[in-house]
Amino acid sequence: MNIANRMNKEDMLNKVPQLTIYFWIIKIMATTVGETVADLLSVKLNLGLIVASLAVGVMLLIALFVQLRVHKYVPSIYWIAVVLISVAGTLITDNLVENFGVPLWVTTVGFAIALCATFMAWYGVEKSLSVHTIKTTRRELFYWSAILFTFALGTAGGDLLAEGAQLGYAYSALLFAGSIGLVTLAYYKFGLNAVVAFWIAYILTRPLGASLGDLMSQPTSNGGFGLGTVVTSAAFLVVILGLVLFMSARQDSARPAAIDAN
Repeated sequence: MNIANRMNKEDMLNKVPQLTIYFWIIKIMATTVGETVADLLSVKLNLGLIVASLAVGVMLLIALFVQLRVHKYVPSIYWIAVVLISVAGTLITDNLVENFGVPLWVTTVGFAIALCATFMAWYGVEKSLSVHTIKTTRRELFYWSAILFTFALGTAGGDLLAEGAQLGYAYSALLFAGSIGLVTLAYYKFGLNAVVAFWIAYILTRPLGASLGDLMSQPTSNGGFGLGTVVTSAAFLVVILGLVLFMSARQDSARPAAIDAN
């Protein structure tokens, strides 16, 4: 009998980090990496979308397996899974659009429906969509399913505005950043439900990160800064690594104090 079967539901600690400023910074950077690494693998390294998707898919399954096996939030494990699911979400959308010819508006609507269906099933079973109580394997499976669809939806929606509507990467980034700002204002000033505010902001960070990734990596002729996918991916991964190490160190230093308090 494995450890998971021996543990009570209440014995499992929440598997999602606290929603601090560090969470949102890493989340946006992870979405940016998802965009640039997907392009790096499929285009720069010439793997193609299918091979890149299979490789990332295998790594994601391994990361999620490890994440599901632990019984508390472990920063390194959690954020590796987020980065990989970000890359996977981008590749899924790119495959549908480029290999199967599905229009961006169709993928956007399709993933929006899939995300709504996930939320409905999650709420129907658990009676809550809160990320503060991800303490059972079932809730965590709902959580990661929703995360995958938010990334795929964000990629499709971001590309639809930036490319399909020819809004451009910079204006798209400003649009999504402003939308997140409005959600934040609605939460703090007008009492928007915390769960609703979280998921709207979470969804919007994906196209924001994708727009920022394209803005930094794409050539100047396409409206970008011309840094390339290698430089952009490396820079953001270094920052993510630094923040995750910082969060891990802070979590470890807080543990003895918590034990003493008990």
